[in-house]
Amino acid sequence: MAYVVGVLVALLVVLASIALHEVGHMVPAKRFGVRVSQYMVGFGPTLWSRTRGETEYGIKAIPLGGYVRLVGMYPTKDAVGAREPRGWAGRLAADAREASAEEIRPGEDGRAFYRLSTPKKLLVMFGGPVMNLVIAFVLMAIALVGIGVEGPTLTVGQVQPCVLPASAAAGTTCTSDDPRSPAALAGMQDGDTVVSWGGRQVSTWAELVTAIRASGTEPVAVVVDRGGRQVDLTVTPVQREQTAVDAAGNAVTDASGTAVVTRSSYVGIAPLTAMQHQSLWSVPGAVATTTWQTAKVVLTLPERVWQVAYSTFTGQPRDATSVIGIVGVGRIAGEVTSVQGAGISDSLRVFSLLQMLAALNVSLFVFNMIPLPPLDGGHIAAALWEGAGRQLARLRGRARPRPADTARLMPLSYTMFVLLGGMGLLLVWADIVNPVRLG
Repeated sequence: MAYVVGVLVALLVVLASIALHEVGHMVPAKRFGVRVSQYMVGFGPTLWSRTRGETEYGIKAIPLGGYVRLVGMYPTKDAVGAREPRGWAGRLAADAREASAEEIRPGEDGRAFYRLSTPKKLLVMFGGPVMNLVIAFVLMAIALVGIGVEGPTLTVGQVQPCVLPASAAAGTTCTSDDPRSPAALAGMQDGDTVVSWGGRQVSTWAELVTAIRASGTEPVAVVVDRGGRQVDLTVTPVQREQTAVDAAGNAVTDASGTAVVTRSSYVGIAPLTAMQHQSLWSVPGAVATTTWQTAKVVLTLPERVWQVAYSTFTGQPRDATSVIGIVGVGRIAGEVTSVQGAGISDSLRVFSLLQMLAALNVSLFVFNMIPLPPLDGGHIAAALWEGAGRQLARLRGRARPRPADTARLMPLSYTMFVLLGGMGLLLVWADIVNPVRLG
């Protein structure tokens, strides 16, 4: 049941992200007077539609995208002074101009999209991707601020009964020959919350680790909260070789990947982990990091798609960092919400799901910013090109140039449409027969 819930939540968020993306285009377009004839979520056959005002709103059968039809997307033949078409590329451009012109009602040429100024075109085109970025911010804020990040607390999760050498394998138990740990000798107990160390209050596990390392081997006064009352203890750390860890508790490795072993003060306590609420100021950094990581993936997208195809058709397991499609998103969402194991709480499941859906919206933002038609980035690049031409003409004191003939990009648009469609079908097939699974 939890698996199904995860899939349904992911599907609803994807549909909402698509719908709001198109709202991001539609609202500024209408605000600037452009007639929007259609607002559709999905592609293919129409399942439901209703016309309100001058716009038809609807849902289509294939939930792999959406669109808003802005009247007059391409300048008319007269506006650009186009000649008779030559070759298949010229005919494609001419057909696009003609189809766009047919949508313009008599006397409404001024409401055509191509008539907008460059700043207004940019606002319309940026509106969709920016909406996805806003959704990512909201989801990430709920995850980080509302739920929190799992991390070490000042509450003792386990008091180590003895001092084991750093080379001891995981799961090694204490023997009668092993010396008792300083924490055990001091009477520290599981569930104690450290209040102060050496007379100084500590507020995070990282601060406590730093204080322990600075203690040497001298007796230290420690105050812990035990069941609501403060208990005074005296802990005498010992020197022990142990794996170096950073402030987050992660093992430090050298250039070869080998764990760094240091000799430092040792007490013998392990923290209890819990979900810790983060500051709202941590959200922009988290979204920026996700955006940068996604951008690096997009830059290597052809190679990654080839790896998906190779692994799928040769029967090899896909890499955990493999790109996935809508089916893969649903599958992973189901696994996140249904995974079982020690330390895996409902809060952690919800956090992971929200983080994944936020990353999905960041991916939609980054992907749509690729400066190639029919993606939003392609329209943005065309608007910038047109605007640069107008500014150059103004600086040179020349007449305002004609609108950019963006219909001439139709061959590139069709090529990209075929490539993106093929990639989408490949990812759907790969996510079904050779899915990426959680570790």
